[in-house]
Amino acid sequence: MTQQTPYPSAVVPRNGIGITGFVLGLVGLVFSPIPFVGVVAWPLVILGLVFSIVGLVRVKSGKATNKGLSITGIAVSALGLAVCIVWVFVFNAAVDEVNTELNRTAKVSYEVTGDAKNVDVVYGEVLNPVNETVPALPWNKEVENKGFYKGGTLTVTTSETGGSVTCKITVDGAVVSTKTASGEFATAACTGK
Repeated sequence: MTQQTPYPSAVVPRNGIGITGFVLGLVGLVFSPIPFVGVVAWPLVILGLVFSIVGLVRVKSGKATNKGLSITGIAVSALGLAVCIVWVFVFNAAVDEVNTELNRTAKVSYEVTGDAKNVDVVYGEVLNPVNETVPALPWNKEVENKGFYKGGTLTVTTSETGGSVTCKITVDGAVVSTKTASGEFATAACTGK
């Protein structure tokens, strides 16, 4: 009886790391252009890049056979990372623009004209209005405002004697709102931008 020696079994290359890198990079690339959700993409594309590079190294050493998938994983991970970096610059530019506009001071002119007597005038920034009773028109007030609504508000209400009133808000030399009302207890309300 002859004894046969078994052939050594061939080691099957494992492709898991390269596949993992590709999947992470692809999911990260899909999430990366979505505002706010794209924050999730950062760790996905970085891990996808690392796993794909490790997968490519394993292919070169003969421990894996998924060279194409590892290279594709590197490409989609790098692209996803580039999109994430672009979003950082876009988001920072938007925040800087909003901050600059919020802190900018605008010259605002509130003006009321008409023939009404004893009108109530409410004007100023939206969260900090000023109230005055004006015995005769025309009336004008120059102020400086900050915030989103630099023009603030201007509301004019006639008394029981009626008459007509026109309100006008001018911000940095440009008229942004004009309204007219007439009659008893009529209200003209202007809102600046």
